[in-house]
Amino acid sequence: MSNTITAERGKPAELGATLDADGIHFAVYSENADAIEVCLFDEAGTQETDRLTLEGLDGEGFRYGFVPGLAAGTRYGLRAKGPYAPQEGHRFDYSKLLVDPYAIQLDRPFIYQPGLTAPPERELDSAAFIPRAVVIDPARDASPLPFAAPGLTYEMSIRAFSQRNPDVSAELRGTVGALAEPHFLDYLERVGIDTVEFMPLAAWIDEGHLMLNNLTNAWGYNPITHMAPDPRLSPGGLAEVRRAVEAMHERGIRVLLDVVFNHSGEGSEVGPTICYRGLDNLLYYRHPDGQPEFMINDTGTGNTFATHKPPVAKMFVDVLRTWVQTTGIDGFRYDLGTVLGRLPEGFSHDAPFFKMVAEDEVLKDRIHVAEPWDVGPGGYQVGNFPKPWFEWQDKFRDDVRKFWKGEDGMIGALATRLAGSADLYNHDGRKPSVGVNFLAAHDGFTLADIAMYEEKHNEANGEDNRDGHNDNHSWNNGVEGLTDDPAVIEARGKDIRAMLATLLVSRGNPMIVAGDEFGRTQGGNNNGYAQDNEITWLDWEHADELLIDFTAKLAKLRKAHPALNADAFLTGDTVKGGDMPDVVWLREDGEALSDDDWNDGSRRFLGMSVYAPREDDQETESERAVIYINGGHDDATVRLPAPREGAHFTLYVQSDWPDIEPRVVDHEAEFVVKARSVFIMLEEHGALEDQD
Repeated sequence: MSNTITAERGKPAELGATLDADGIHFAVYSENADAIEVCLFDEAGTQETDRLTLEGLDGEGFRYGFVPGLAAGTRYGLRAKGPYAPQEGHRFDYSKLLVDPYAIQLDRPFIYQPGLTAPPERELDSAAFIPRAVVIDPARDASPLPFAAPGLTYEMSIRAFSQRNPDVSAELRGTVGALAEPHFLDYLERVGIDTVEFMPLAAWIDEGHLMLNNLTNAWGYNPITHMAPDPRLSPGGLAEVRRAVEAMHERGIRVLLDVVFNHSGEGSEVGPTICYRGLDNLLYYRHPDGQPEFMINDTGTGNTFATHKPPVAKMFVDVLRTWVQTTGIDGFRYDLGTVLGRLPEGFSHDAPFFKMVAEDEVLKDRIHVAEPWDVGPGGYQVGNFPKPWFEWQDKFRDDVRKFWKGEDGMIGALATRLAGSADLYNHDGRKPSVGVNFLAAHDGFTLADIAMYEEKHNEANGEDNRDGHNDNHSWNNGVEGLTDDPAVIEARGKDIRAMLATLLVSRGNPMIVAGDEFGRTQGGNNNGYAQDNEITWLDWEHADELLIDFTAKLAKLRKAHPALNADAFLTGDTVKGGDMPDVVWLREDGEALSDDDWNDGSRRFLGMSVYAPREDDQETESERAVIYINGGHDDATVRLPAPREGAHFTLYVQSDWPDIEPRVVDHEAEFVVKARSVFIMLEEHGALEDQD
């Protein structure tokens, strides 16, 4: 051993490894360890060169020390001494090398090995299997874009997005670096994307059962360290992420990062010891009252972080601050976000994590989007997250799918979702933008598969098709899966475009998954987490260009017209500052729906006249839209409402005819709304002969 360590110059409040001019400060938090050691490695990360005890102790658990002479690039790990007493919640194992939870760069990915689960009495040293943390000093001066509602959000698996794109060099495929390529940025602009949501970047480990089936985790929802990007996704670390984020910012596109603060990849009480379990199992995880030897499993993954404890909540706040300051990330989506507000007595707005975020100067003005549910008791919290958080909206997904599937009695539910889901969000001064509307997300069927498969087909996952949702509210248009039948293909195309149109005319923030705008399929697999292959990789070669253009048309139309983008619940009342009701729900004859119409379970047709006065800075002359949604299998003959004096209607979108050119519509003539379609008309002023 050649290095020395001292507590005299320690920085206990700066957890992790902090570079100084003449050495490195180390600090770790553990309330129950007897001792914490820093293990130093050579430049290759193979040979351990020193093992130094953190002698400094501040408060209940801050252990720290300063090692002079060390520089950037130093590789290290941790070991913890303490009791192995599962009946007391302690699982210390000195034979296990641990990764610092505050590591911001790793020298290699995590790879699952059975030896990581070996009990302490076997004294099986795990150093050969564990990545080394690399000490770096990244610039913390990145600048997110100003706060705004997410708008049209594009959920993206980094790995899947570019892996099969022929225009990307082999070394960039499947990495964050590919996203800074100009042609990808051009593509995002073409589609009309406002915000890209990266699926997890944090370094993760594969689940043990995947190794047995020769599979790997494709999504990254099994993290160990939360600040360090996974080397497989970002070989250039935080700097590579920053370059991609800044490239998107130059195009006016915001970036969200999906973070997993509900559990770690250490799994259940019989899982591997890699980080938190070895540092302080009793502190970092939740345990049943009176049974600390077990793990509470509110996440379905074997463990649940104890985010109700201030040190754990503070760690995750530090994670968020690191991503914002080093990369410019604009905000975050929180996987199984209910865990963040779960106190021992239940979900609460006053949970430590929520308070810390709201009071933090770096984080309080960032975008925060919750997946507002987990599998624990009282875990469904849609509509209950603290203002100004946004929330994923599964009721939109289910209700709109049910309508287009043809289930009875869905007109009222459809109208509620189109109007902004006031049943969920119209309280405490909230607006429809609180809700993130989606029809498909990374878990579940793709948008195309909703209209291609009645049943899930997850056989490739190695679990005998038991995994994944069973109730998908999907249909196959007469044939299960791929077909050469042109009539079935045409019917599916109509359904996909009709669903997209429904999404883009609804109040709230719309979200699509990368590739759904060009018809991607996963062959009916609705749980592709284990398919890092052609099942989940985007097939750019067979992208439906017509569908891309249709999606772009919808996005452009939505952004340009207040009737389609206003952030206000539709109520049927006269709009303040306007001269019309914000919405009139129409039946085929142009009259407003009666109570009998709303209660008609067989109704498949819904019209709506939507009005929103333009803001002073909006250039559009169109403040009113008429939208017809025909979910039936027969065409509908309708009577259009009368335009206001000096105005007329122009048909811009006819989802069964995706490349239709805008055309003026005679409101006095018979008008046919095609089966399985959405029509969007705008009321415009000016002489007819002046219209294109």
